[in-house]
Formats: sequence, structure tokens, C-alpha cells
Amino acid sequence: MTAAAPGLDATHDPGLASWVDSANAPGTDFPVQNLPFGRFRRGADEPWRIGVAIGAEVLDLAAAAAAGGWAPEVARRLAPLAAGDLAAFMREGPGARRTLRAALSRALAAGSAQRGALAACLVPQSQVGLGLPCEIGDYTDFYMGIHHATAVGRLFRPDNPLLPNYRWVPIGYHGRASSVVPGGTAFRRPRGQIKGAADAPTFGPTQRLDYELELGVLISGGNALGEPVPIDRAEDAIFGLALLNDWSARDVQAWEYQPLGPFLAKSFATTLSPWVVTLEALAPFRAPFERPADEPQPLPYLDGAANRAHGALDVTVEAWLQTGAMRARGEGPVRLSQANLREAAYWTLAQLVAHHTVNGCNLRPGDLFGTGTMSGPGAGQGGSLLELSQGGKVPLALPGGELRTFLQDGDTLTLRAFCERAGAKRIGFGECSGTVLPALG
Repeated sequence: MTAAAPGLDATHDPGLASWVDSANAPGTDFPVQNLPFGRFRRGADEPWRIGVAIGAEVLDLAAAAAAGGWAPEVARRLAPLAAGDLAAFMREGPGARRTLRAALSRALAAGSAQRGALAACLVPQSQVGLGLPCEIGDYTDFYMGIHHATAVGRLFRPDNPLLPNYRWVPIGYHGRASSVVPGGTAFRRPRGQIKGAADAPTFGPTQRLDYELELGVLISGGNALGEPVPIDRAEDAIFGLALLNDWSARDVQAWEYQPLGPFLAKSFATTLSPWVVTLEALAPFRAPFERPADEPQPLPYLDGAANRAHGALDVTVEAWLQTGAMRARGEGPVRLSQANLREAAYWTLAQLVAHHTVNGCNLRPGDLFGTGTMSGPGAGQGGSLLELSQGGKVPLALPGGELRTFLQDGDTLTLRAFCERAGAKRIGFGECSGTVLPALG
């Protein structure tokens, strides 16, 4: 924890314990210092409800609001959440988050007078279904991982892996919001046109199905059409982060993406984890944003004192694979790669918002950004199989003798992320999983 980190308060105290015993377990993703938001229900017939993860439990915010004991300002902040509308709460901005976060922290801390009332509002996570945190409006996927961009570019352009605009412009494309699905959703292998050595393409299931290790950015604030968001206020438009897997059909993509970019190779499924970790929870893991002197420095609209001082985030991201054969043998997943957002990302979250709106584009609560694939510079740090297998040329050896260049039917890919730093409590993001089903036909 650094003195320059903004927003540190009593909710970040690493010594703070909770009366929810599982929140104090070593290695838990959801200590009382985290308090991420998500949407859950106990059964398919129950409406979706908003909750906060605490240890192995979910605090049902509708039940918590009804339990009373809250100050009027806190009760007002709880009202949209009690109604099951996370986007309405997002719209209230960072001040509302901080007010509610502080109240929930006090209420769930050891010795709280609200323990008796709130204990009945807890539901074991093992007994609920988890959905998307909110309805996703628009979806923009960025390409902010410079090591990924370089590695992929080198596969296709060995002499010029990064195009000239990469170091100047946060590259992004407009994705398909309708196929953003919650973690745990299985999906069918997509079909499309694939171009081989013959003059004409063929049509069939992708043979080069891949994952992308990303973080998703949930947008909270809106700006009017025509009004850019300056970088010094850009983070006010961000609610929090979740895990994101932007599955990719690499062979379909290679044929269709020129000249306009990805289309069917991406729109069949994008998996978002259910828990949104707020920016406030990540305050202890801020880091300076620094460009080497020999790199192009950001243009003025992408530069600011606060962004330079603490615009980066120290988040470790991982990808884990469990094949169908491993599952049948009762074996858990194996880690494919690990990287860190601070090292992988060429741009900050604030820069993404500032750039996205600089032309007057209006963002809305519930919009989703993808960071793009987060890869490290070293071997085994690739955030996709395209990198790890060197374009399919070098198969990965898995336990039990299996090999993988790309994903096969029955494979389950799981993303995980966490923040750790001396003097701060470990914060986790939960898991983001998806399983590949056979293609239709």
C-alpha cells in the first residue's frame, strides 16, 4: 500500500475482520475488504436479486434493506439494489458507492451491532445461481495488452509486429452485447467460413477455438452525446472490474477480419464473471503509470497528473484448463498462464474512457469495456493459446499425455484474478468459466 494511493480509508484496513467466519479464511477472494456486487437467485423461478459477496456467502441486499438499522442516506442508496437494479445504483456515481461501501463494511465487521439482523440475510454461494451483474448495454473490446499485440503481430508480420498507431491510440472495436454470457455458461463451437490453401473458402466448425484472458470494465456514469469525459474525471465513469473471456475462432477471424475487424469470430460468446470488484476495493493496489522515455508519450487528452501518479493497477490474472478427460479422471484444472495487468497494459482504464468519449460518444450505465488480452513478456505468460502454441505450431503438453494447440470439445477454461501486496488484504475476483460444446450438425 503506497501513500500516493487515493481513497484509502477504514474499509481497507488489513486487520479488519468480519463476523462472517468464511470471510476471514486465508486466501479467500471475498474478505470484508472486497465487497463485490453481483446478481443472484436461489432458483429459476425467483427474480434476480443484487448481493454482495462476503466469504462463502452472499449478502442479499433486498433482505438487508428490509432488515433496517441503516442511516437514511444508506437506506436511500440501498433502494435500487433492493429492487434488483444494479445499473440504477451505478448511475448514482462513486459517492454513492463509497457511502454504501463504508456502511456495509461496518455492518459486516466483527463486533457489528447489525450482526443479528443481517445474519438471516446471508445465502451460501453454493446454493445460488449467478448471472450477469447487470444488463449489458454496449460492448467495446480494446487491445491494450502490448505483449499480446506484439506476439500476435509477430506471427503475421515478423518484421513489423506493431502497427504505427498502436503506441498512440487505444485500439478498440465494437463487440456484440447480446452474446455476453455469465460465467459457468457452456457454448457451442461456432461455425463459419474458413480459408485454406484453395481459392474458395469452406464452411464448418472452427478448428482454432481460443480464449482471451481479459478484464471487463463496467461503466457506471453516462456523458451526454457530444460531451467528452476529460481524463481527470474518467474514473468517475467506471464502476468496477470483472473477469472477461472474449472467445475467438482464430481461423474464421483470419479470413473475415480484413479490412473491418472481427465479426463472427467473436460474436458467438463472450463470458463475464458474476462479481464486480469496485474501484474502491482496488485502491490499495494502485501504481504509477509510466512510459519509458524512448516510448511516445500520451497526447494531452490522454495525460493527467492523477493518471501518471496512480493510474495503473496491480492485478494478477490467470488462465486454467480442465479437459474432458481430466474431468472424467477427477483431476482439477492446470494453469496455462499468468500475467499482471500493470505489466501487460499499455494504457490505463482512465485513458480508455477518455479516448472512447473524446469524439463525443456517449457512454451509459451498464456498458462494458474489455481490456483486450493480458499477456506478460515471458514464456508461459501468453493470455491465449494462439500465443502459447506459437500459432498452433507448438502443442502444449498437459497432464495425462494430452496435447493442445487450440481448445477441443469438452474443455473448460477458467479465468481467475487477484491482487496481493504487502500491507494490504488480498482481494480476489472469483472465477470465470466456460465449457466448449460440440458444434451443431
